[in-house]
Order: sequence, then C-alpha cells, then structure tokens
Amino acid sequence: MQYFPAALQELADQFARLPGIGGKTAQRLAFYVLGLPMEDAQSFADAIIDAKNTVHTCPVCQNLTDRDICAVCDDDMRDKSVVCVVAEPKDVIALERSREFNGVYHVLHGVISPLNHITQDDIRIRELLARVANGDIREVIMATNPDTEGEATAMYISRLLRPMEVKVTRLAYGIPVGSQLEYADEVTLSRALEGRQEI
Repeated sequence: MQYFPAALQELADQFARLPGIGGKTAQRLAFYVLGLPMEDAQSFADAIIDAKNTVHTCPVCQNLTDRDICAVCDDDMRDKSVVCVVAEPKDVIALERSREFNGVYHVLHGVISPLNHITQDDIRIRELLARVANGDIREVIMATNPDTEGEATAMYISRLLRPMEVKVTRLAYGIPVGSQLEYADEVTLSRALEGRQEI
C-alpha cells in the first residue's frame, strides 16, 4: 500500500540522496517543502537551478566560483607564490576564516581513496602540477585532512613535486588526527598554519 502520493515520495527520495540525510529526515524535509507557500517553494527550486547553471570551477585553482576566475585568484593582494592544497571547496572557507593565510589555493575535489575507488586520476592533481611547472610557485602547503586518505594524498603529491624544486610543507598537527578541517576553530587552524613543516 502506498502511504504517500508519488510526487511526495519522489521528493523525499531526492532528499534522501543528500549526504547525511536519512529516510525520516528526508520525509520531514519533503513535508516542510510541501508546506511552503508557492513563491518560497519556487525560490528554493530556482536557487538550486541557478547554482547548477552558474557555479563552476575556477580554471586556476579549481575552487567553486560564479566568475571567470575566483575572487582569491583575482586578488592582487594575495601572495600567488604560496599555494595551499585542500581536498574540498569547504576547506577553503575554513582556512579563510582563520585570516592567517594570504596565499592562494588549489582544490583537489577529493583525496586518493582506494577503498572508495578514487585514484590520483580522479582528483585535480594534474592541474596542480601544471601550475607548479609554470615556475611562479615557491611553496606548496599540503592542507588535506589528517586522516589516512589525506595523509596518503599529501605524501603522493609531495613525491610528485619534489623534482620541481618547490618547497612542500604540511599543516602542523594543531588539528586533531581523524577530524575534518571544516569543524576546526579559527585558533586551531591559525596555529596549524603557523607551525606547518616541510615534508
């Protein structure tokens, strides 16, 4: 027996596809959206479509942007000779909150994870190597998460960069092992940046 109209069930199923959303939460979200006034529901749907149509990766750093080049890469006050490598765009936001880093970023869009069938070819390592090969970069800071996949990715990239005569450093362990950058507070991130070490 079908308890919900097909359209409501489809809406709940779509919410359930989002990370961290279980079946019951998906149902609550579907009922909430159904209870919205039509103009609010339309605004919600329009925001999703607009984001999908306008947000893309920056051709320089691979971060998300709605411009030709992201605001960080386009800022002449940033030190473009220092590149901080992060796994995800949300990590850029976390580091920017610390207000300690004045360089630029490179977003990998993932980490090497054999268990999840993610290899070095699935993330943006080639683009980083091309940036470094141009010769304008003097330091690459590896700021992947301090977990198994993040460490493996940092070590793999550092081995690729070694012949390019660029300084490669790693964030200091002010960030607890096994945690995520997006949950670290500003002071912890600031100390981690200050205490980074060459690898």
